[in-house]
Amino acid sequence: MTMAAALRRSTAAIATILVLALPAGAQEIADSHLKAARAAVSALGSTAEFDDILPQVAQSLKTEMINRNPNMVQVISQTVDQKALELASRRGDLEKEAATIYAKVFNEQELNEIAAFYSGAAGKKLLQDGNIAFREVTQAAAIWQRGIARDLAQQVGEELNKTQPQAAPAAQPPAPAAQPNANQ
Repeated sequence: MTMAAALRRSTAAIATILVLALPAGAQEIADSHLKAARAAVSALGSTAEFDDILPQVAQSLKTEMINRNPNMVQVISQTVDQKALELASRRGDLEKEAATIYAKVFNEQELNEIAAFYSGAAGKKLLQDGNIAFREVTQAAAIWQRGIARDLAQQVGEELNKTQPQAAPAAQPPAPAAQPNANQ
């Protein structure tokens, strides 16, 4: 999963949780606030990952129906495609719902700032390449963690050696007994 997708999912999840926690009276949203939310959702591409839902559902339905009725392939395909196209207009419902959720979580000024940032070059770059930076930071953190663990173990070991009395050196193994020389 890319960082952008993770950001979108976590933001949507947080937004949903916060919306459910809001009292019923706090649900009224001004038009300008909703407009700012739509701009932020658009700039973030928050719903882009859901673009494939209708085509996937349509393909799955075609496959299922054709498996049950193999003699109706053409009719099933045409009918499913036609009905899917008719339902495509409902994609706007998801955009509206997403905007409403964002509007309930963020105030209008925050949404305008989010939209401005993510519509700009830096925000677009972050959405596009942020996952690369995140992956490299994760790798750097793993290297750093190993170094910290090594250094901590070494320093603690050195400190413990200073505080404990030195153990007597281990006894040396006895020297092998001299073998009598057969030539003597």
